[in-house]
Amino acid sequence: MSFITSAALAETGYVVLSPLASPIDPAEWLGLEYVGWRSSGVTRFAPLASYAGEIECNGFWNQTPPRTDKDGVWIASQTEQAPTLTRLAQEPGVNVGRCRVIELQPNTYADAIYNLHQDDNNRLNEDGTGWVVRSYVNLTDDSDSLLILREDRFDPATEQRLPLPAGTRMVVDTQRFWHAVWHRGSTPRYSLITSLTSGPELDAYIAENDGTPHVESVPIDPALIEGARLEQHRRIEERRRAFEAQGIVMEPPVELY
Repeated sequence: MSFITSAALAETGYVVLSPLASPIDPAEWLGLEYVGWRSSGVTRFAPLASYAGEIECNGFWNQTPPRTDKDGVWIASQTEQAPTLTRLAQEPGVNVGRCRVIELQPNTYADAIYNLHQDDNNRLNEDGTGWVVRSYVNLTDDSDSLLILREDRFDPATEQRLPLPAGTRMVVDTQRFWHAVWHRGSTPRYSLITSLTSGPELDAYIAENDGTPHVESVPIDPALIEGARLEQHRRIEERRRAFEAQGIVMEPPVELY
């Protein structure tokens, strides 16, 4: 199938924009209503836009009638609490699907590597329409935490590690990458995540905000990488055996999502 994509993401699959010029009042995300939803670790989500304007996080393709991750319905009770976050999500001027604030508890590098996953943004997306990607705005100051992107789930050589200080803004093709966050803080991390439709309008927004597709990957200890690789495979095998004990035969690797 052929989709309209954003040229800015063609080379590396991600861009980092200029950071936010001013901080956002934490009351905007702390006052939202959250629901439990599995992602890259122990997480909850506060939806600002969902399939039908309800406080839930399910994929639009799991709804009736099913559709791709576009045309999200804004939730008045949430957007009234978070006007700045809502404005940021709408700022690119493109179609928005799901829009949510994620709350992530501290984890380890091994946790993040085990929880690497690809998003399913474009299920049911129609041929000739815009490819859905994700924007991130890091709300809390998590300077030691890292967004991990891998082209190959099991190959550390394909790994890019991007820092997450407060105000960091990115656009990422999260269906291209296996990704997760290694949150090295002591308190929860909060980030605004929005599904955006690719095309010239998104490219214009990226250019206006000095988007760059090249950011130096943060180095970490090779021994830590090797330890996480071994732990990743150990946990996957443990999960496979747990399924097998229930009579469910799954060939490794077992997909997490």
